[in-house]
Amino acid sequence: MHSIAYYQEVISAHFSSLQIDKQPNNLYEPIRYILALGGKRMRPVLTLMAAEIFNAECSKALSAATAVEVFHNFSLIHDDIMDDAPLRRGNPTVHEKWNINTGILSGDAMLILAYQYFENYEPKVFKELAQLFSKTALEVCEGQQYDVDFETRNDVSILEYLKMIEYKTAVLVGAAMKMGAIVAETSEENANLIYDFGLNLGIAFQLQDDYLDAFGDPKTFGKQVGGDIIENKKTFLYLKAMEFATPTEKEQLLHLFSIQPQDNADKIKLVKDIFVTSGASLATQEAIKDFTFEAFKTLEKMNITSDKNELLRAFGENLMGRNV
Repeated sequence: MHSIAYYQEVISAHFSSLQIDKQPNNLYEPIRYILALGGKRMRPVLTLMAAEIFNAECSKALSAATAVEVFHNFSLIHDDIMDDAPLRRGNPTVHEKWNINTGILSGDAMLILAYQYFENYEPKVFKELAQLFSKTALEVCEGQQYDVDFETRNDVSILEYLKMIEYKTAVLVGAAMKMGAIVAETSEENANLIYDFGLNLGIAFQLQDDYLDAFGDPKTFGKQVGGDIIENKKTFLYLKAMEFATPTEKEQLLHLFSIQPQDNADKIKLVKDIFVTSGASLATQEAIKDFTFEAFKTLEKMNITSDKNELLRAFGENLMGRNV
């Protein structure tokens, strides 16, 4: 087994050398642009890692890892259009740099390109990868729709919110790991367990993202701290605050999440104070731990050596303790 840093280097080098030399240029240039922006590339790293966990060379999983990352970036292009987001990874979003029509069409092309990378595998592996990918892609769309629906609802439950982030974020993390297992042709039990490991880590990752959006260090978080509060997003923190807050705090929170002031500094401070005093902040941190430990439980059932078990555990602990 290699270190996580090694897989990151492999993925970075692979995408630096990835050639998408196709025409028309106005369709493919935006694709090259967003893929070159980089990002954490956590999902393709997990695909390579999972392949080696089950005794395959990580290079064998590069095509599957590429498909995962191309699909993820396709979803970002379309998400940015839906959110009217001006920036992605500190750079103009595709629809801002070009236009909305280009963003839609280039995104569509990326979805098809992602499927094509599976064609590098033998029929049996190709079929399993494509089936998992289709299921996951549909769930990501369902998760995005739930997210949109929740914007206009005031009765979203914790269970509904967890289902939304499971579909919108976590299923792709689980699928990325299971694809590595499929490429390695391990047992169905191992493949399902590594999926569950990734799924629970993915939920913990998104809850951590919710938490850092409010309480992260602006110097390291990489996004505007308080962005979810400014946009009145009903995150896990908000829902827990509504569950635990006093009647007065609830009334104040509902008011704060119904306004868009010119200066958001006071709004962010007041909301964060309620998150802390109500116990929502602590409850969110506990939920992050719970889903991480749920992921760790699957490791005990997996038929892998102790050093591989420790690598996956270290990855989960690193994710739980991140500040970016």
